[in-house]
Amino acid sequence: MVEVLPVETPTLGDRSYLAHDGDTALVIDPQRDIDRVSSLATQLGVRITHVAETHMHNDYVTGGLALAQAAGASYLVNAADPVRFDRTPVRDGDCLPIGGAMRLRVLATPGHTFTHLSYVLEADGEVAGVFTGGSLLYGSTGRPDLLGPDNTAALARAQYASAHRLARELPDFAEIYPTHGFGSFCAATQAQAQASTIGREKQFNPALTASEQMYVDTLLAGLDAWPAYYAHMGPANTAGPAGPDLSPPRRADTAEVRRAIQAGEWVVDLRDRVAFAAGFVPGSFSFPLDGSFATYLGWVIPWGTPVTLLGETPEQVSQAQRELVRIGIDRPAAAATGQPQDWAGGAPLATLRLAKFGDLAASTTAASGRSGELAVLDVRRQLEWEDSHIAGAAHIPFNELPGRLHEVPPGEVWVHCHSGYRSIVAASMLAAHGRRAISIDDDYANAETAGLPLVRP
Repeated sequence: MVEVLPVETPTLGDRSYLAHDGDTALVIDPQRDIDRVSSLATQLGVRITHVAETHMHNDYVTGGLALAQAAGASYLVNAADPVRFDRTPVRDGDCLPIGGAMRLRVLATPGHTFTHLSYVLEADGEVAGVFTGGSLLYGSTGRPDLLGPDNTAALARAQYASAHRLARELPDFAEIYPTHGFGSFCAATQAQAQASTIGREKQFNPALTASEQMYVDTLLAGLDAWPAYYAHMGPANTAGPAGPDLSPPRRADTAEVRRAIQAGEWVVDLRDRVAFAAGFVPGSFSFPLDGSFATYLGWVIPWGTPVTLLGETPEQVSQAQRELVRIGIDRPAAAATGQPQDWAGGAPLATLRLAKFGDLAASTTAASGRSGELAVLDVRRQLEWEDSHIAGAAHIPFNELPGRLHEVPPGEVWVHCHSGYRSIVAASMLAAHGRRAISIDDDYANAETAGLPLVRP
């Protein structure tokens, strides 16, 4: 009997997989921190003999090469990928035995990338499932625009054809095991299910229910910005990344924290938004660990800028390190633990107000007629803004804010996003530049009920 186990990376919205027959194991699309997979294999008492990549990933640095080398396993990568390391090249139609009970069949499924592969897992002659990577997802497909606008239309049509190939060649009962779709910006839209089959996708997935033109038009209309760090993932994965160094970083004392801020480096406070707002080192940025920490930090940091981490505990720093190596930020410049008073060395702390949309409505009414006293800044993505926004708000997408701080309206700035994560980051950036910012720690769905007028198409 074959068992397929997901290895979740919820902060990036991805899944890796370990499939085994009780003795031999296959790993699909492993993340950079390979110790999670190795520990699972040890716990199960199985030996990893094959590691496979569905594609050169855009949203994380792979752990595939490092895992294959550590386990002495074959590393399966598309023969057409121009990689700079030794691998076992595979092509459409290849069939590989995995241990005594499993077999892996390779299907070319371009669309997310030109060289994307899916892997059909067979056990005792029967289809046990298909690893679809960034091809067919739960209710969606992988986005086709990550290789640039010149390739987007062709990849969108290829994605449609690949979904139909999977539906045509596989039985309805075949389980689907995608890598993306659980929050990753590699997905065109996000999954609404935790499991699915080819048969279910035939009923509900637009790639299989709509005409090609309708699918392509809808897909392209729904695409929005993706994290800037994606530009660095393909080259890193093509080069063949080594395993991560997760050892504790160098300790930062008060002088080092001050020096880093004055030098324009990034000093990142990992505490939750309530703790940060109550008192923080002036010039530091809030990136709480309770959200998509690495995605948002990687989206806005100038690539290569040294990062110093501030956490209440060593465990917070360790977690942040783990998340950062997944996107290619290999080592923090330094780290400090404790409380902000320790990091500031007795110097005054800064504070920042958290508010609700009801507070904004009351303040807007009070400031009515007094221009320049209050500004509302919406830092959601473009498609979110177009769906609806607060009347009179200024709009600067979160990912564009560092380069557009000079465009923020004067006066007291009330910053909001969809749920509060991006707003606390944005407010901390404004505060670091001497602006008085208030972060709305509330769900955007509460804005209208609070009495704030919305603009809709």
